[in-house]
Amino acid sequence: MKSKGSRFERDLIAELWKNGFAAVRVAGSGVSAFPCPDIVAGDGKKFFAFEVKMRSSLPLYVSSEEIEKLKRFSGAFGAVCLVALKLPRKKWRFFAIEDMKATPRGFCIDEEVYAMGKDMLELKGLAQLRL
Repeated sequence: MKSKGSRFERDLIAELWKNGFAAVRVAGSGVSAFPCPDIVAGDGKKFFAFEVKMRSSLPLYVSSEEIEKLKRFSGAFGAVCLVALKLPRKKWRFFAIEDMKATPRGFCIDEEVYAMGKDMLELKGLAQLRL
């Protein structure tokens, strides 16, 4: 399963590079004593930290712990934190934490939230904004 996740992370990195972002996988994400995202990307003006997920279907549940680590890293680094989700035969979609549904143990992306996710073009637009 870990190799499959790595393959999807490499796929997202390739998409980010094609769209004008420098992007790298973070060594130790998920196992480090420090909060680490899966991928860090930027275009020189704006920086993003991604928790990368792939699923065969919705809903996707993300634990409070994963989200808290992503938020801690992003705050310290000065990055926008996003969950990147890949579904079969669909393009990457990006979700801000505040757009996800809160659950008792974390956050959820269901069909309703998925429909509001940003695509790569919208991500490029976010990079243009000085938030």
